[in-house]
Amino acid sequence: MPNSHYISKDVLDLQHIQEILLENQKLELSEEATASIKKSRKYLDEKIKNSKEPFYGINTGFGSLCNVKISTDKLTQLQENLVISHACGTGEKIKPEIVKIMLLLKIQSLSYGHSGISLKVLKRLIAFFNNDVLPVVYEQGSLGASGDLAPLAHLALPLLGKGEVYFEGKIVASDKVLKKFEWEAIQLQSKEGLALLNGTQFMSAHAVYALLETHKLSYLADAVSAVSIDAFDCNLSPYDALVHEVRPHRGQIKTAQRICDFLEGSEIIEQTKAHVQDPYSFRCIPQVHGASKETLKFVHQTVKTEINSVTDNPNIFVNEDKIISGGNFHGQPLALGMDYLAIAVSELANISERRIYQLVSGLRNLPMFLVNDPGLNNGFMIPQYTAASIVSQNKQLCTPASIDSIVSSNGQEDHVSMGANSATKLLKVVENLKTVLAIELFNASQALYYREPLKSSEFIEQLVKAFRKEVPIVKQDKVMAEEMEKAKEFLNHFSIDKDLLYFC
Repeated sequence: MPNSHYISKDVLDLQHIQEILLENQKLELSEEATASIKKSRKYLDEKIKNSKEPFYGINTGFGSLCNVKISTDKLTQLQENLVISHACGTGEKIKPEIVKIMLLLKIQSLSYGHSGISLKVLKRLIAFFNNDVLPVVYEQGSLGASGDLAPLAHLALPLLGKGEVYFEGKIVASDKVLKKFEWEAIQLQSKEGLALLNGTQFMSAHAVYALLETHKLSYLADAVSAVSIDAFDCNLSPYDALVHEVRPHRGQIKTAQRICDFLEGSEIIEQTKAHVQDPYSFRCIPQVHGASKETLKFVHQTVKTEINSVTDNPNIFVNEDKIISGGNFHGQPLALGMDYLAIAVSELANISERRIYQLVSGLRNLPMFLVNDPGLNNGFMIPQYTAASIVSQNKQLCTPASIDSIVSSNGQEDHVSMGANSATKLLKVVENLKTVLAIELFNASQALYYREPLKSSEFIEQLVKAFRKEVPIVKQDKVMAEEMEKAKEFLNHFSIDKDLLYFC
């Protein structure tokens, strides 16, 4: 099939996921994956038939009911009861884009042949993905251990003809969509419900989405700060490679070089400066932005490992003739990583807000609040307030969720990661960063207007010219919320070469 992505044991990375989503690629199972899935399912069926041994979640109850043996004739009901009873999500509905990533990651994890899933179930999940039949999943309900039980139950409900799905821009009952495609509701076999519900795909999908956004925003933070550097008439000496060679953090070096590239040829940079030093929010951009880049790289690697892993339970090892109940569903690696990333993202917003504050302070021959007739006009006074409010909220959102735990399942599940909470609040921090950067660009574009007729670099001039087509210079007071929203939309649609993103 043209424009297809083959599910296989090849390593899945963010670049692949971005391409699959942007190009609307269809999923197909490779021959290798198909063989592994069939082999695992056949082994499990024979094991249940020929053994009286209890296997957790296969012919026993779940959680603290793990010692309750279930008769063979009730194994289908056991699995369907599991899915139905665990669909306890609440709160906001998560974005369809994230649901689609969840489906992709669940398919990938189940394809390795260690889950006992049937080919029929996996092909239905692939059909959902390929036809944009996206289950409605809720933000709250997962403890991030035993996997993302409640969210994944909602992901699985439409297999049974239950729950709701996003389809053709609407939320509809899943049984109606099944009828449209002439799909029969699936009858789950032994372990299949557990394989669908155990896993870290809610957390992982949020992490992937956040990383894709943050790679872009990391680049934009450098670009926007370069506009501010010229707008505030800063020195370029803090970006000299000699400074960074004696403290060679990769992210710091990369940031300094990028800023120099962005500002190459600027008339403003080349003019003689009346001041010797700049505030830290300008002078220390390589050190602060660079540290966030290093964090981004670390979390990227953690997530890459996770999305290429088997995270359900129990795990089936056909060649070794073992069915092992372990804990690969525990979300601690993701929880810690996403908490760490939230802090790194928050710092990009923190230092951005400080640059906004400097730009509106009436310093360096800029008018107070970046507007003519200050007093009569309030100008850019209140956008800085908004940015300050947002970065303060980020500080509250960056309290780590991963340091918390709570006992569940009658004491059987006595330590949990709270990674789902790490995931959902991370997205809020990422969105807040985008808003603050939009406000900074709005301010910096206005401040750069007062440096005319001197010109900045070709890169900055082109960026600001494109921006001003959407958000023109403010000559007198207007409804700034509308301009700030336009600035944010500009960043949303700002195009960066996809290969560049992963070096941000």
